[in-house]
Amino acid sequence: MGSTPFVSVVTGSSSGIGRAVAMELAKRGDFLVVHGNRNVSGLQATANLCLASGSSGVLAIAADIQCQSSAQELVRTAFNRLGHVDAWVHMAGADVLTGDSRQRGFGDKLEQLYRTDVYGTMHLSRLVADRMLNQAARPYLPSMIHIGWDQSTTGMEGDSGQLFCTIKAAVAAFSKSLAMSVAPKVRVNCVAPGWIKTEWGTAASPAWDSRAKGESMLDRWGEPNDIAKTIAWLCSPDSAFVNGQTICVNGGWKSMSLSARCETTYKI
Repeated sequence: MGSTPFVSVVTGSSSGIGRAVAMELAKRGDFLVVHGNRNVSGLQATANLCLASGSSGVLAIAADIQCQSSAQELVRTAFNRLGHVDAWVHMAGADVLTGDSRQRGFGDKLEQLYRTDVYGTMHLSRLVADRMLNQAARPYLPSMIHIGWDQSTTGMEGDSGQLFCTIKAAVAAFSKSLAMSVAPKVRVNCVAPGWIKTEWGTAASPAWDSRAKGESMLDRWGEPNDIAKTIAWLCSPDSAFVNGQTICVNGGWKSMSLSARCETTYKI
């Protein structure tokens, strides 16, 4: 991919899908900048896994993207240390489904999701876009990826549906607007996962397990690698004419009727 290393940044890569994305990019020899916030041990583990997977080098940075000065330092460090960034993947998002956050009320969850997934992503993206627009020309257009949700356009019942549909619809709308703003010098796309076997999915109740499988035409949960491989393609020159898109990765949406959903009380 050229005479200088392909540099990819993956925020929120201390665990889960973010780690899978970083490792997938490492397999093709990218120089990786991996990022986390509080999970420093997980961040270091991701860095080691990326090196073992074939990365040409790894830089690990801890930063709170909700904080403007911390986000600025993350961007400044990545670009100044490496000279350029070819792909920036915004995986960082608030976890309100597991751990202590699961017990918080609706308002607290909404604020947590907004501060990280919307405000944090928008502020960070604008900083990154400005640097990408002004960095030295590369053999291929730099690329940015955001993370939405496949059900954000259809809606889902319950508190979780109200939270995630609203937050991820905002992210997808921003992603498309940013793509229009920085074209033709930077590509921006959004990946909208379906039901993915993350930490929450692994421990999901039988009712949720049945629903997740039933809503996919492929009758299964998605795996983190399903998302990682799609993102790796979108970050590569192979997708050079794909821009301003929201791409669902869900095995094909097969909507269940609301009455069927309501036969069981679903609670996340």
